[in-house]
Amino acid sequence: QVQLVESGGGLVQAGGSLRLDCAASGRTNSTYTMGWFRQAPEKERELVAAITWNSGVIYYTDSVKGRFTISRDNAKNTVHLQMNSLKPEDTADYYCNFRYSGGSTTYWGQGTQVTVSS
Repeated sequence: QVQLVESGGGLVQAGGSLRLDCAASGRTNSTYTMGWFRQAPEKERELVAAITWNSGVIYYTDSVKGRFTISRDNAKNTVHLQMNSLKPEDTADYYCNFRYSGGSTTYWGQGTQVTVSS
């Protein structure tokens, strides 16, 4: 089992910044990909950004490219999402995701709310 604890959400004005953090604990002794998903009201959950174990592959959804940066610290089993130039359309619940490399087993955090006011 893997437990994920997120922090860093909140309320910010458009153009502002927030940083989301996620700490993994439990069975983290294998390589794994981590990512951030988000879900806005009445919308499907979407992948925002993901980063592989060695940071060799990094993915961003088009709407956040150039504004968000994902990073990880394998020694601390953490992943971070730096969100700059936030827009009202970034408002959503953000979820940390953990998936073992080459596998399908995945774990989710409890979610943290991000609200961007116009």
